[in-house]
Amino acid sequence: MACIRRERSVFYALPFVTLMSATLSTEPKTTDPLPRVRIVLVRTSHPGNIGAAARAMLTMGLTRLVLVAPKRFPDVDATARATGATSVLDDASVVATLDEALAGAALTIGLSARPREFAGRVLSVRAAAADAIVHAQRGDVALVFGTEMSGLSNDELARCSVAATIPANPGYGSLNLAAAVQVAAYELRVAALSDDVWSAPSFERATQDDIEGLHAHAQRTLTALHFFNPAMPRRLMPRLRRLFGRAVLEREEVNILRGILARVDELVARDRAHGKTRDE
Repeated sequence: MACIRRERSVFYALPFVTLMSATLSTEPKTTDPLPRVRIVLVRTSHPGNIGAAARAMLTMGLTRLVLVAPKRFPDVDATARATGATSVLDDASVVATLDEALAGAALTIGLSARPREFAGRVLSVRAAAADAIVHAQRGDVALVFGTEMSGLSNDELARCSVAATIPANPGYGSLNLAAAVQVAAYELRVAALSDDVWSAPSFERATQDDIEGLHAHAQRTLTALHFFNPAMPRRLMPRLRRLFGRAVLEREEVNILRGILARVDELVARDRAHGKTRDE
């Protein structure tokens, strides 16, 4: 049987044994477990869903796509929906049977939204992703997704060692194929690399002297505005001090606030010079 591989818009027919050994059994030389994870799409009917799944994969660092008897692939709709993730399509393996797609895998996980009577171990997609990353430290892992209309058949799910499900709204749990791949790919990435995110730039923190200067300036300005009465202070200034402390102000932010207060001071002084009172 021949297996078709898409290689940068040129298509080669390779012997199945040679192709599968190259794409499914070779262990990536990396400590990152994600390259050991393959996403398997079974009998996908619309090529656009293949492209959208490729995009979902690449956003989460997954690159190994195996297609079992797709109705149409390669296809321009797949390329269009991949939106820049065409490298995943270019390297995708196309095989005729699910058994071929699962060959050499240390763990196989079948995704199913529907309860199955004879399913074995059933996990949430989050727990299954964590299990997958553990197994990917020493071998290949396959996550298997069924058709758009009915998912995996009972026989196909039975070929997987674990059944995984996305705990969606029980009243409407309908996810399209690419959305399901996206959820699973995200959980795999978090399990592999944690959920660290980018950090906003940090700026110089205000010193205690900066905060005290702001507090004193605010008291002077509020007194000049007759908003604060030193003879009846109540809790205004302690609450302002507490607010400044909670804000964890940066030095530049203190400068901005003092600039605002300084402008208020100027206007108050101008009004006084013109003989105006606060009630005018």
